[in-house]
Amino acid sequence: MSSKQTLRVVLLAYDDMNLLDLSGPLQALVTASKRHSGNGPALYETIVASADGGLISTSAGLPVMTVAIATLEGLAIDTLIAVGGCKGQEYYAPPALVDWIVRQTPKVRRLCSVCTGAFLLAAAGQLDGKRVATHWEWVERLHKLHPNIDIDADKIFIKDGSIWTSAGVSAGIDLTLALIEEDYGHHVAIETARQLVMFIKRTGGQSQFSVPLAAQAQQGGRFDELHAWVAANLRETLTVERLAEQAGMTPRTFARSYAAQLGRTPARMVEAMRLEAACSALEKTALPLKTIAANTGYVEEQNLRRVFQRQLGVSPGQYRSRFSGHGTAVQSLY
Repeated sequence: MSSKQTLRVVLLAYDDMNLLDLSGPLQALVTASKRHSGNGPALYETIVASADGGLISTSAGLPVMTVAIATLEGLAIDTLIAVGGCKGQEYYAPPALVDWIVRQTPKVRRLCSVCTGAFLLAAAGQLDGKRVATHWEWVERLHKLHPNIDIDADKIFIKDGSIWTSAGVSAGIDLTLALIEEDYGHHVAIETARQLVMFIKRTGGQSQFSVPLAAQAQQGGRFDELHAWVAANLRETLTVERLAEQAGMTPRTFARSYAAQLGRTPARMVEAMRLEAACSALEKTALPLKTIAANTGYVEEQNLRRVFQRQLGVSPGQYRSRFSGHGTAVQSLY
């Protein structure tokens, strides 16, 4: 859509939502309009709506003024965005918003979510059979509630037909820049990104932010001692036979029991622990890649580079520059 017609975007708000889930996409849309509307019509008309209107309390404590969804009856809505956030560890989908989404979906061109806003769209039955992104920490809970959704735990955002979903918090801005690009072209989107001091397309995925091994978070398991031993012996050749010996089991019984209890193979566990250790070394030390590769069992620097590109979508140097104070100090090592 390249012609500059005004598109109406409604962002759905509710108590305990994440402020940035709302303000990030909202600011991107407003910035695009201010930079490129000129003397013509605005690129976007934005409306923040809630079930009953009035002040909505965000999780940051800052209230946001909204209009009631009832006042939007009869308005042509181009894009609907469900923002994320909730109080506690369980997502509550407001029934009034769920019912309203069901009624509005056939009329809107695009249906979007930011972070846990995917739970709201899912509760309205709009994500079944769709490829979906959400915050990495909420993937299992979304899958448990809605097993018919194809959830990609690594993507920053996903477009599946008219459904757009994004990962957590700041990923809502990435999604919105992509919406702007679809609506008005690359030039408008890149200029908006520059104003926001954002990459128009981020490299890598959510894996960069969720590296720690899930097995280590499962306390009280029968393989806790083995995990501790592996973490201390990453330089060794950690075959199934060696791990089974350490666990005091036959290789066949060990491999079967480990996969049944933890939902991954021993080889995947070793791979994840090596990656976790390498990430930690990049974040906390200025050691050269050659040393980190040797210390974490990758042996050669090129092996480390390949694993980072395959698993995280970034190079070790890029990872270090993003998550460590050592980034600028060790540029010469890369």
